[in-house]
Amino acid sequence: MDHRVNIIESPVLTDPLADIVSFLQPRAPYSKWVTGAGPWRIRREQTGQVFYGLVLEGAIRFQADGRDEVALAQGDFVLVPSSFGFTTTSANEKPEAGIVTTPVHLGNGALRVGRADGPADCQYLVGHCVFGSADAALLVSLLPDTVIVRRDERLAALARLVRDETLSKRPARDVVLERLLEVLFIEALRSAAASDTAPGLLRGLGDARISEAIRAMHREPARAWTVDELADLAALSRSSFFARFSRTIGVPPMEYLFGWRMVLAKGLLTEGRLPVATVAERVGYGSSSAFSLAFTRHTGMAPAHFARAATAAAAE
Repeated sequence: MDHRVNIIESPVLTDPLADIVSFLQPRAPYSKWVTGAGPWRIRREQTGQVFYGLVLEGAIRFQADGRDEVALAQGDFVLVPSSFGFTTTSANEKPEAGIVTTPVHLGNGALRVGRADGPADCQYLVGHCVFGSADAALLVSLLPDTVIVRRDERLAALARLVRDETLSKRPARDVVLERLLEVLFIEALRSAAASDTAPGLLRGLGDARISEAIRAMHREPARAWTVDELADLAALSRSSFFARFSRTIGVPPMEYLFGWRMVLAKGLLTEGRLPVATVAERVGYGSSSAFSLAFTRHTGMAPAHFARAATAAAAE
């Protein structure tokens, strides 16, 4: 199924989070239900896939590489968009230093860690997401390094559905499971947008003043925005707005706008329905030459060449 959404031609779409999710084209093709007892430690070295986990019962400890260890209790959700290596560890009994546990596959998407017999003292759901967008790296860079949502009942309810579907043998199980996992991912981002997250788009959307500027840029990407105009929308002085936006999002306002325009331009060029001049106009450039120069510097490829390459790739 093609998840792409052309938001340019729908001016009523002014939700930046919806824009980002639509362009990311998230899929969640993998999930496992894990039960654990006693001391255990799981280590994941590979990167390149966005990890998520949700504690269903009990507690675990989680540590992304280069980050502090955090305790996750029942109902807590963790998402690592930047795909760090990470370690998960039993919370009740500390494993010996350097010991890494090999999970036992129980079949049907279930794993056991720690002691093989006796009741489990924790249950959690783990999996990874993949993104269909060629601009996933840019968009994911606007998300925090680690997203933690504490005790969100909507996420917990979704996780219970995913667990039940994981363990079932019902028709179309894999299709239903993937859709549920996509909803789980989006709900986690939405929940994190309302929390005190690390610098990034989610934190910006949770800031009432900064979010006004972000929504305006998404609503009218072709407008010749200035920092002064965006500061007025945020009801802040120019200097206060610039500093607050940069601190909250992680990049300055014009850099964010440029990145978003390039994402939109790539989407339009990939669709192949519009000439370069029209694409340039729709993303805020007064001339094809100015747009071509900016696009080529950003991607290393001229717009016309990018469009032809995208068409050829789609035909393969």
